[in-house]
Amino acid sequence: MKRIQEVAHKLQQNIETVIVGKSQVVELILISLLCQGHMLLEDVPGMGKTMLVRTLARSLGCSFKRIQFTPDLLPSDILGISVFNQKTHEFEFRPGPIMAQIVLADEINRTSPRTQASLLECMEEDQVTVDGITYQLPRPFMILATQNPVEYEGTFPLPEAQMDRFLIKAQLGYPSYNEEMEILDRLEKRHPILEIQQVFELNDLMSMQEEVAEVHIDDSLKDYIVKLVQATRNHPDVALGASPRGSLALMKASKARAGLAGRDYVMPDEIKALAVPTLAHRLILKPEVHLKGRKAEDIVGEVLSQVPLTL
Repeated sequence: MKRIQEVAHKLQQNIETVIVGKSQVVELILISLLCQGHMLLEDVPGMGKTMLVRTLARSLGCSFKRIQFTPDLLPSDILGISVFNQKTHEFEFRPGPIMAQIVLADEINRTSPRTQASLLECMEEDQVTVDGITYQLPRPFMILATQNPVEYEGTFPLPEAQMDRFLIKAQLGYPSYNEEMEILDRLEKRHPILEIQQVFELNDLMSMQEEVAEVHIDDSLKDYIVKLVQATRNHPDVALGASPRGSLALMKASKARAGLAGRDYVMPDEIKALAVPTLAHRLILKPEVHLKGRKAEDIVGEVLSQVPLTL
């Protein structure tokens, strides 16, 4: 696990030469990457969400595609399309931008639910089906989606099935005064992303993903995860609690965070630190709860304070 810690630290340093003051978000991205999961970044425009994903792809040496989601985007614009070749008299598949290792789904909630749903198979099964033919996606494969807050004009809320497929959801937040001054200094003459170098080989990444899967988690901690998730289902303010996929996400993310810390076993602190990023976006609150100004993050925080940990 020391190798994972060292390589991940090097990758994080590389990303932070471009992205200022977002070490916690970068850590969550690394966790998603090690878990072979997908991540949703939500924040107002101009916070550096797109630049963060571009920097990650350059650091990994992965193939990278950016999809700008707009109201007129069609599923075929994402997945690809079969085109008739008049010379061979056969249909040929022309792959869409989803056929990349790192895919940036930019402003994903600005397109229609029909187009959003075209990503469901990709995110769950690492494959796409076009005209009845299934095509495997490259490895590693990761979707990093950005979205504007739902109260912004021209947005469509993501369906529950799609939100549930994101391993982690995070927000970048505004930089501090000192961080914003540093951003101005770094970007005054030349963008630092032009200097980004590949940190390690993709084979190393995939072997690290396999190592993280072998991190030990005690049965008592599995019990704690299940009780936390079930508590979200029984909370009086929640209409729809976290699914079993949420339990799996919290367990996998905890293993990855332990690996980043150089350990081959999970501690309770991992679970507590990752409960909100892995579970909150899966909760559907009752309508009257929104009127009180309560958020899903508040509910998960309450559950953490109420559910005892029995070792």
